[in-house]
Amino acid sequence: MSRPTFDPAAEKAAAGILADIRERGMAAIIDAVQRIDGVRLTAATIRVGAREIEKAEHSLPEETKARIREARDRVAAFSRQSMRPDWRMPTAGGGFLGERFCPLARVGVYVPGGTAPLASTVVMTATLAKVAGVPEIVACTPCGKDGSVRPEVLFAMKECGVTEIYRVGGIQAIGLMAYGAKGIAAVDKIVGPGNAYVTAAKRQVYGTVALDLVAGPSEIAILADSSARPEWVAADLLSQAEHGSGHERSLLVTDSAALARAVADALPRRIAAMGRRAIVERVVAAGGILIVKAPDLKSGMALVNRFAPEHLEIAARHPEPWIPLATRAGAVFAGHWTTESAGDFAAGPSHVLPTGGAAGKFGGLTVDDFRHRTSVVRYAEKDLRAALPVIRAFADIEGLDGHRAAADIRFSGGK
Repeated sequence: MSRPTFDPAAEKAAAGILADIRERGMAAIIDAVQRIDGVRLTAATIRVGAREIEKAEHSLPEETKARIREARDRVAAFSRQSMRPDWRMPTAGGGFLGERFCPLARVGVYVPGGTAPLASTVVMTATLAKVAGVPEIVACTPCGKDGSVRPEVLFAMKECGVTEIYRVGGIQAIGLMAYGAKGIAAVDKIVGPGNAYVTAAKRQVYGTVALDLVAGPSEIAILADSSARPEWVAADLLSQAEHGSGHERSLLVTDSAALARAVADALPRRIAAMGRRAIVERVVAAGGILIVKAPDLKSGMALVNRFAPEHLEIAARHPEPWIPLATRAGAVFAGHWTTESAGDFAAGPSHVLPTGGAAGKFGGLTVDDFRHRTSVVRYAEKDLRAALPVIRAFADIEGLDGHRAAADIRFSGGK
């Protein structure tokens, strides 16, 4: 199952547009939006104003607003619980060592919008930044041909603490956040998923800004035994195939031949009833759904770990023993009632997760991604005296006499 990490065409396109933005700033961004998206913007209209946000809120049913707020509250609760606290440990000589965590000053969240209005991505990014204490949260998302942004997305941004909203997507959005433009300050860090072009742009601005992770086309793996229900498994495999890029990947690994056959039979029926059928059929045609019969679940888990999926469902009679063995997944969903859709919209952890095998190297987005970690060392005289032999030894090994002198001078009468 092919999962190329980078797209050469996207890399080339990103390099050209980003270079233009570095040189011409806002004019380059506006030109790119018109050329690529067919939308004519100006420096005055690129930012979504307060009246437009208010109008969006009034246009939505109360039920929709309540569910967006509920999702935000679930994610915020998880984020508050997962925040690492500042800490200290005493040293033997009377000092201390520790860590401090401070919110970043200004972050950018990218919210895809090419084939679906991903209000959930707003919740899964901006909420974490707000809980972390980030004072300036910038959001970029593509607009429609008329320049409008879906009201659900705007309302989610308002409720989750976004302070600036720009109706621009793709490479040009990453350039805007990374380099800034007239009247718009650059951000410290960019987070959020995107297509191959967004991923390429994020890679190329790394170092100018900090990044979260590589988050490209969505994917799911399911490890299932004979207790799994075929229709449920088929539905879960297809849930990620409908995102729209055509490069999504779904993998079922099972030790039950009967389940494998039943799921294979269920897939066409379920696809035929889907609203985004054409998109899903594109994934199927590209070989994006694979069913594997493993000799046993242990072998199956080894295969899943090699795949390193963004999402892993463990659809087993007794899922808990398998959780510690899932060592290379972005997120694990254990048990028959834990559909991955709960993770996308409601459970609490962010759905911004590594893809393309990167789950073996990266973790998903957390609240601490929006904070800066600083180590703190406070030595007393006794602490430095105890460490002096180590300092001298490494200074001698590395030929850094200035390092040695900086420690020695404190015990030589200042000479």
